[in-house]
Amino acid sequence: MPGPRALLGLGLLVAAGVRAGGRCPNRGWDRDRERCRPHRAMHGPNAGSGPRGLRFLGQEEAQAIDQELFTEYKFSVDQLMELAGLSCATAIAKAYPPSSFTTSQPAVLVVCGPGNNGGDGLVCARHLKMFGYQPTVYYPKRPNKPLFEGLTTQCQKMDIPFLPEFPAEAALIDELYGLVVDAIFGFSFKGAVREPFGSILSTLEHITVPIASIDIPSGWDVEKGKADGLQPDMLISLTAPKKAAMHFAGRYHFLGGRFVPAALQEKYTLNLPPYPETDCVLQLT
Repeated sequence: MPGPRALLGLGLLVAAGVRAGGRCPNRGWDRDRERCRPHRAMHGPNAGSGPRGLRFLGQEEAQAIDQELFTEYKFSVDQLMELAGLSCATAIAKAYPPSSFTTSQPAVLVVCGPGNNGGDGLVCARHLKMFGYQPTVYYPKRPNKPLFEGLTTQCQKMDIPFLPEFPAEAALIDELYGLVVDAIFGFSFKGAVREPFGSILSTLEHITVPIASIDIPSGWDVEKGKADGLQPDMLISLTAPKKAAMHFAGRYHFLGGRFVPAALQEKYTLNLPPYPETDCVLQLT
């Protein structure tokens, strides 16, 4: 059976042989435990919730807003996915600029799930490539739909490698990448995590490089969070933060997806803070 390096060779041409250096840049590095020590975000009953009055959505509310964007406002899925993925890449570039990586190759592993969150991840990977990063994608469950096939083709045409297998050891991910993007499950997730994603999340819980989760840390209850689950260093809330974000303890919480019409914001009392100038993201904490 080939070793882990042989299995990953096809997908890591840009990263093999170097130690990625984006691990918790500038601060938060626990030298004793060799883990990223998250800074407590300003959420929860004793800390406030970011900008004053910002609404944190339950699962059904988030789904209702999404559906209304499609049916009443006539946004298309791929249109919102493009805006969301661009927001994620932009937030990552602000928190972990390529210059913060200790090597000349700012290698990023983007792990995509089977639904729209995975599509956001594919768009994010494409934009990260344009921003000067070296993304690699792991996409084990690919929907047989033109939208996702097109997003996959776009990444492949931009020479973004796709891993044939997921690294089985956390230490190997730490060695090859400076950041992992969690694009596995979004706000529609319910129930138990099925394979191969259970094993993937188990591995990611033991890596030391920072994790950036798109909308919801994968495996979390959308409203209650998960204290013993994945603990990302960064959370990018799309449209509006979900209730699980109140349990986020990482360093960077961004709001992305600057596409919610004012009338819809008012209807659901979202109280979204103003985005700075022409930016598509806003740092909450």
